[in-house]
Amino acid sequence: MDDNAPRGCRLTAANAMTEVSAEIFPPRAVDLDLVEVGRRLFSREARFIAGASTAAALPGDTLPEIAFAGRSNVGKSSLVNALTGRRTLARISNTPGRTRQINFFDLDERLMLVDLPGYGYAEAPKIEMRRWTALLSRYLQTRAALRRVCLLIDSRHGIKAVDHPLMLLLDDAGVSYQIVLTKTDKLEAGELALTAERTRGEMAAHAAAHPEIHLTSALKRRGIIALRAMLSGFAVFPAPASAVAVAEPPR
Repeated sequence: MDDNAPRGCRLTAANAMTEVSAEIFPPRAVDLDLVEVGRRLFSREARFIAGASTAAALPGDTLPEIAFAGRSNVGKSSLVNALTGRRTLARISNTPGRTRQINFFDLDERLMLVDLPGYGYAEAPKIEMRRWTALLSRYLQTRAALRRVCLLIDSRHGIKAVDHPLMLLLDDAGVSYQIVLTKTDKLEAGELALTAERTRGEMAAHAAAHPEIHLTSALKRRGIIALRAMLSGFAVFPAPASAVAVAEPPR
C-alpha cells in the first residue's frame, strides 16, 4: 500500500485512504484490503503472451481481460508498465502509431492485460488505419473474456472528437469502460479538477461508461494504487483449500 510513499517511509492507514481517495473522481473511500489485494496481484509475474495483428492471431480467451485503449501517444504502454512495476513489459515509443497489433500480457495466470493499438494518428497510412480499426472493432465487439476497457484520455486535452467513435462502439456493444485521465502531472490541481468535471459531464451521455474517473500519471506513479485495486476485482483467484474441501462430495 505504500507504492507512492517516500523510500523508507510507510503510509499510515489514514494517509493511505486519503491519498487513494484523491486518485478517483469524484473522490471516495477505498477499501484498504482491496488496495492490498491489488498491490500483491500486480507484484506477481507479468509476461508477454502474444501480439495479434489479425483476428485469426488472437490468443484463446481463458482469462478475464482488461483492455487499455486510447489515442496514439496517450500513454497506454507507460501505464501498463507502471501498473506492473516493470519498465519494459510494454514497449514504449516516441513515435505515435508505432503499436500496430494487440498485445497480450498474462498477469500470474489470473488476469490478462491487453494493450490495444492507438487510434487517431493522422500520418499513418490509410490502409493501415483501416486495418487497425477493423481489428480493434472486432476485438471489442466479440471478445467474450473482455471485462472492462480502460479508455485513456490525455488530461491536457480531455475527450476529443476522435474518441467519440470508440465510446459509441463500446456503448452499442455493451462493453463497460472506465475513463482514465493520463499525464495529470502536467496540470495544476485546479486545471485537473476542471478537466475531470468536464469529462464526467460528457460521460453522462454514454450508457457503458463507468461513472468514476481515475486520475493517473505513469511518470509520477499517481493513481496506480487505486487503479490496481479496481482492476484486481476482475482477476480470478484460487479457491481457499478449506472451501475446496467443503465443496468435495463425501467419499
